[in-house]
Amino acid sequence: MILTILLLIAGFILLMRGADYFVDGSVALAQKLRIPAIVIGLTVVAMGTSAPEAAIGIMSAIKDSDAIVVGNVIGSNIVNILLILGITVLISNLPIKKNTMLYEIPFVGFITLLLCGMGLMFGNISRLSAFVLLGLFVLFLGYLYIVSKYKKTPEIETKQISPLKIALYLIGGLTLLIIGSDLTVDSAIKLARIFGVSERIIGITIVAFGTSVPELVTCIVSAIKKQTDIAVGNIIGSNIFNILFVLGITGAISPILFKPEFLFDGAFALLAVAMLMLFGYKDMILKRWAGICFLGIYAIYLALAFTI
Repeated sequence: MILTILLLIAGFILLMRGADYFVDGSVALAQKLRIPAIVIGLTVVAMGTSAPEAAIGIMSAIKDSDAIVVGNVIGSNIVNILLILGITVLISNLPIKKNTMLYEIPFVGFITLLLCGMGLMFGNISRLSAFVLLGLFVLFLGYLYIVSKYKKTPEIETKQISPLKIALYLIGGLTLLIIGSDLTVDSAIKLARIFGVSERIIGITIVAFGTSVPELVTCIVSAIKKQTDIAVGNIIGSNIFNILFVLGITGAISPILFKPEFLFDGAFALLAVAMLMLFGYKDMILKRWAGICFLGIYAIYLALAFTI
């Protein structure tokens, strides 16, 4: 069991490093091709945060472990709001941008409900459903582009990388993503068998937390440095990318089985979104008491999840 856990940790590390290298290489290539910085930021950099989830999703689909795919996505979205924002807001109050509150948070609720509706009606995420998700993803990118045109967009860090290094970054990053996802999925399946729990449980807990570590670290560091202006927006963006991009790409490759148990997880994902809107709407800020509520609900979710 210890070896399996070590391999799981190694898989997570390879996923994170692979995503970093792949994003650096992609950004450098895009800059060589003179693609505008705003487009790079909205596509390459933003999707890079969901690269580990996407790699795990594709590898899980290949290995017929659909429960890990859906569990990772829904579990990550719950972790992002209830656990990561819960911990972060205990360190510092978190402001919420107007656009995030009025459009992006409700959009997360809508696509979460849509995902559960597809699962309830069809019992899977078919290729047709996946293309619907990808279509919404394109529309969301369009929305981000429009919003970005009317506000200052952070400059994309430029790295002077030779064409050879760009190729090595892209190939090396992709290789690490493949190896890391393979190790992670295999280890997750083995852990499920060792502990006698379902792959869904492993997906919504260990795998979901592991792939959300970058967001957790980023939010905590931002809170400590009092640079929390976009913390909530980044978390919400990650949730949107997880559902539309990860499940869209994975489902387009191979239909994903949606087990009835995921409706329970989806209900808590919707509750997390509703709580975020309720606690933040009045003053457009999340205060420490909201963090305590988030963490309490997450603890209740974990306790109940093991009984489903």
